[in-house]
Amino acid sequence: MSSHGITDNEETGYARTPDAMPASLATTALSMPLPPTETPDRLLSPAELEAALRDIGARRYHNLHPFHRLLHDGKLDKDQVRAWALNRYYYQAMIPVKDATLLARLPDAALRRVWRQRIVDHDGDHDGDGGIERWLKLAEGVGFDRDYVLSTRGILSATRFSVEAYVHFVAERSLLEAIASSLTEMFSPTIISERVAGMLKNYEFITRETLAYFDKRLTQAPRDADFALDYVVRHAVTPEQQRQALDALRFKCSVLWTQLDALYFAYVAPGMIPPDAWRPGEGLRADAIGSVAA
Repeated sequence: MSSHGITDNEETGYARTPDAMPASLATTALSMPLPPTETPDRLLSPAELEAALRDIGARRYHNLHPFHRLLHDGKLDKDQVRAWALNRYYYQAMIPVKDATLLARLPDAALRRVWRQRIVDHDGDHDGDGGIERWLKLAEGVGFDRDYVLSTRGILSATRFSVEAYVHFVAERSLLEAIASSLTEMFSPTIISERVAGMLKNYEFITRETLAYFDKRLTQAPRDADFALDYVVRHAVTPEQQRQALDALRFKCSVLWTQLDALYFAYVAPGMIPPDAWRPGEGLRADAIGSVAA
């Protein structure tokens, strides 16, 4: 265990390589399939298109990332869980910004009424409500000072870059691609169930109240995914449009995967925390300083 609570290869099961690149990341990068170069030469049926979308999740969704396996299996220490909670906050906070960007582009009032619920889900109807507030409670539950989390000062640059790339993607690509990129929600109930069960079982500092964010998402995500999937299947009516939808989902999976790559590299192995990123002990409430037990 290093001075920053960074687990070594005996604890993680992932050996370090001589050039300081964690072997797990090298192996994972090699095992992730590259985007296919071919464009579908025929129009897929709705069932085939849905199957192709789900196959992307089965191979690329971030529940497969080594960092998540460590998180869910109780193999991270408290500071590593804190790093995850802090960085994930930025993603959560930018989701309603992404959705507002997409909402402004929708030409149909009926579509806007459906999509605006996503913003309400995250921002809430009033102070103290919504998914962002519940994520702040999660961050506070693992010891962070609320104002420090809100400042986003300690997040990894890779987190910021990947999240902002997602917002720009939704703003600049076609509506079909923007909506298709949200289809990672098809896969989120599985990872949420694994995460809640694993963290409650393996971390004494985690409570059901700490993880309250995920309770709502178990119903919100399937509702949102059903709408988006129906939209994509109905509007991807050429092979090229279907390819765009599939590529959009691959892109979103990469956005999520990249954030975990950065967390693993900075806080697990080789433990190279960038100079502008959070370091254990920073930004914590006074009563949480020194609390590093797993």
